[in-house]
Amino acid sequence: MGRLARTLAACILLALLAAPWPSGPANAAVEASDYDAFWLWSGVRPQPVLAQARTLYILQGQISAIRRSAHPEVRFAAQGVAIPKPSRSEVWLAYRAHTLRWPPHVHDTLLAQLRRWQRAGHRVVGVQIDFDARTLHLHEYVDFLRDLRRRLPVEYRLSITGLLDWSSNADPTAIGQLKGVVDEVVVQTYQGLSTITDYQAYLPRVSRLGLPFKIGLVQQGEWRAPDYLVRSPWFRGYVVFLRNP
Repeated sequence: MGRLARTLAACILLALLAAPWPSGPANAAVEASDYDAFWLWSGVRPQPVLAQARTLYILQGQISAIRRSAHPEVRFAAQGVAIPKPSRSEVWLAYRAHTLRWPPHVHDTLLAQLRRWQRAGHRVVGVQIDFDARTLHLHEYVDFLRDLRRRLPVEYRLSITGLLDWSSNADPTAIGQLKGVVDEVVVQTYQGLSTITDYQAYLPRVSRLGLPFKIGLVQQGEWRAPDYLVRSPWFRGYVVFLRNP
């Protein structure tokens, strides 16, 4: 081997040694037993892993607009699990919203459910809104969340789910207006029951939201944790969406 070839080989070896090694196997399946925060949605049977839960996001209702006339009727459909026996877990009551135009009866129902869970002995810490806010309509969503924040008793926190593309395409002004309104954003890396194919392309920019965030995973979906994620001062952990086997 000539001097040039030996020098080139040495450079390649040094580059390989200096490169960061990936954390975990590529496209590893999400095992719920490795986590302690979970979404429990309608129709999903309880699993033994719930015994180790420190945080639960439990679906309690869906808010939809029924378009039967020029003036859609907004309905609150109670969904999710009934109030179980108290546990040591922190509980967030989660609501799936398909419209942001909530009439008074929707707010009244939500507040009544909070009080019932609290009276039953649960550690209810807040409300989570699951709404697919497209980047072009974030300003409208911010206005809705400000109003909801004013209606919630001060002891409850406010959580929202977020789309991966917020980190790349959302108006920074709209994102900035969420500060002081929401306490956390849980960024979903899945759609339906499947992991978004190019989720890794968005993750480096999630910290730019400047908001406390968690990463939402789907049980048995694909996930490869990047090393830089845990170094973000805004990162608060993971939430796993449980699914039936």
